[in-house]
Amino acid sequence: MTDREIFELYKEQVYYFCYYLMKNQADAEDICQEVFVKVILADRTKVRNMKSWILRIASNECHSVMRRRKSGWLKEVRHYLLSKSQSYNPVEESVYHRETKEELRGLYSGLPDKIRTVVVLRFINDLTVPEISKVMNIPEGTAKSRLNKGLKLLNKMVEPQLKELSNNESVF
Repeated sequence: MTDREIFELYKEQVYYFCYYLMKNQADAEDICQEVFVKVILADRTKVRNMKSWILRIASNECHSVMRRRKSGWLKEVRHYLLSKSQSYNPVEESVYHRETKEELRGLYSGLPDKIRTVVVLRFINDLTVPEISKVMNIPEGTAKSRLNKGLKLLNKMVEPQLKELSNNESVF
C-alpha cells in the first residue's frame, strides 16, 4: 500500500479521533499531520493491522500534546472556544445537527481522558475492544472496564435531561 493510499484511507478516521480527544479543530489538524509524517517515515513491514497501528500513533500524539499543555490549560480553553466559533457554518448545517454535535462534544468532554479515549475509539472510530487495547497498549479487560465506566458516566450525564424531557411532554 502506498503512502498516498494509506493517507486517503485513514485521514478522516485519524482526524475525527484527534478532534474528539483534543476538542479543537486546529490541534486535530496539526496532530493528524504529525501522525501521517510518522506513518510515512516508519517501517511498516511488520505492521499487521494498519488502522490500529495508525490510531495508536494518533493516541500517543494526542496524549503527548495534552501532557505538554497541562500547565497552560487556560490558554488551551481560550483557543478552543475561538476555533469552535470559527468552524460553524450556518449555511451548511441545520440547527438540529449543530445542537446534537454540541451536546455530544459536551458529553465527551465531561469524561476523564483515558475513558474518553476508549469511548471515542469505540463509537466514533468503530474499533472493537481488542483493537482498542492494541491502540492504547492496555489489556482488553482494562479497555472493557473503561468502556463500561464511560457508558455509565454518559448515562448519568444524560439521565437528568431525559427526565426533564419526559416531565415537559406530560404537561402538554
